[in-house]
Amino acid sequence: MPNDFNQQVIDEFRANEGRVGGMFEGAPLVLLTTTGAKSGRSTTSPVMYLKDDDRYVVIASNAGADVHPAWYHNLRATPAATAEIGTETFTVRAEIAEGEERDRLFARMVAVAPGFADYEAKTSRRIPVVVLHRTTAAEKP
Repeated sequence: MPNDFNQQVIDEFRANEGRVGGMFEGAPLVLLTTTGAKSGRSTTSPVMYLKDDDRYVVIASNAGADVHPAWYHNLRATPAATAEIGTETFTVRAEIAEGEERDRLFARMVAVAPGFADYEAKTSRRIPVVVLHRTTAAEKP
């Protein structure tokens, strides 16, 4: 179950065709629905994304906490998820970016949202970068 803050963002996103105000105003947000690694239940999390060609990049920063966000653990266990951007909903398959690709994508996100650099400085963990690939109806995500 999402916390109250996340639920307010989710409700506002869905009520306003993907637009929200407050601290996320103008930021590209995806509602990422994952399957709980332990619970097996669907959980939706609002996450900032970066478009990279036909892929979507999300950063598992957890605001610089020393633990990964739950949605990251969920995607590692079950890479199939659902993404909502604007009024569009589609299925995705998650892949963890590694090495140079991870560093390149993280740097691109920092260029548009410098707060991610602050999160990285705040924690001792290496913040994961996740690439979301759209899947088609014929593919199993």
